[in-house]
Amino acid sequence: MSINLMNSKIRVLTATIFLVLGSGGVWYSQFPVAATGETSSPNQIASNALTLNGNSGSVKAVAISPDGNTLASVSTDNTIKLWNLTTGQQLRTLVGHKNWVNSLAFSPDGKTLASGSLDKTIKLWNLATGEEIRTLKGHLLSVQSVAFSPDGTTLASGSWDQTIKLWNSTTGQVIRTLQGQCDIFNSVAFSPDGNTLASSNHFDKNIKLWDISTGAVKRTLTGHLGVVNSVTISPDGQTLASGSWDGTIKLWHLATGREITTLKGDKTKVWSVAFSPDGQTLASGGWDGTVRLWNVSQKQEIRTFTGHTNRIWAVAFNPNGKTIVSGSKDRSIKVWPVSPSTGERSGG
Repeated sequence: MSINLMNSKIRVLTATIFLVLGSGGVWYSQFPVAATGETSSPNQIASNALTLNGNSGSVKAVAISPDGNTLASVSTDNTIKLWNLTTGQQLRTLVGHKNWVNSLAFSPDGKTLASGSLDKTIKLWNLATGEEIRTLKGHLLSVQSVAFSPDGTTLASGSWDQTIKLWNSTTGQVIRTLQGQCDIFNSVAFSPDGNTLASSNHFDKNIKLWDISTGAVKRTLTGHLGVVNSVTISPDGQTLASGSWDGTIKLWHLATGREITTLKGDKTKVWSVAFSPDGQTLASGGWDGTVRLWNVSQKQEIRTFTGHTNRIWAVAFNPNGKTIVSGSKDRSIKVWPVSPSTGERSGG
C-alpha cells in the first residue's frame, strides 16, 4: 500500500471517528454555548423567535422551499420533517434512510427534496405526496452535502469517500465523478450560472472551485486555519462565503479566488453560513449557540440572535428575506423575523 493511500485512509477514519463522537455529544462537549437571553453586546437580541419542537435529536440540517412556505429539517432519528413555515405546524415525516441525514436541498421548482445521509445514499422525495421517488447509490461513505444546479437538472453530492458526484436528477444516473488529490468534502454549492461548483474540504482546510463542464479544479482557495465546514455563493455569483472551525468567515471573489475579507465574531467554530436573497446579508451559525448577521458590503456584524441552548448546526434564509431558520443540537428549530438586507428585527 502506498504512503499516500495509507494517509488518505487514516484521515477518513479519523474524520469518521470525529463524526460519530461529535454527534453523540462526547467530543463536542468541550465547547461553550451562549446563555439564553445573553445581552453582552448592543446589537444582541434575545430570543423572540417561533420555536418548532418535536425533534427527537439534534437538528442537523434545514432547507426552505423556493416559495418560502415549507421548511424541511432533519435530526439524528433518521427522518425528515416538513413544516408549514408560517404556522409552525408539522406537515409530514419522511421515513426511509437507515442512518441520520446530513443535508437537504429543494429543487428550484420546489417539487423535489434531496437528502444525503450517513447511510451512503441520496434520496429524492416528491414534496406533494411525501413519497420517495428514488434512491441514488454510489458513494462509499457518508454523504455530507447535496445541492441542485440552478436549472434543477443536476444534483451534486459531496461525500467523505473523497468524491463529489454529479447526478442526472431525472434519471438518477451519475453524470460525472469529481476527484483527485482531494480531501473529504463537507459542503457543496453551485454558482448561480451553474458553471462552477464550490466544495469545502475537511483536513486540507481549503475550498475548491470545479468546472462543471470538464470536472477539473479551476482553483483552490487557501487561508483558513481550521476545517472548512460550509460554503455558499451569493445570488449575483460574485462572492463566496466560507465558514470554518477556526472561528472565522471568509469572503472571496469567486471569479479570481481573491480573499476579500475575514469576518470574526463567533466565539467558537462556524458550522453554517447562508446569504440573504439579495446577497447583502450573511447569516452564520456557530458552536456558541448564536445566529449572527453580517453586512456584506460593510464587512461587519450587525445582529446576534440568542435563544438556542446548544450549538447551531444549520442556518437558512427564507427566499422572501424576512426570516432566518436555525437548527440546533438543543433539538429545536427557530424561525427568526428580520427585515431584508439590514438584519433589523421585523415588527417592534
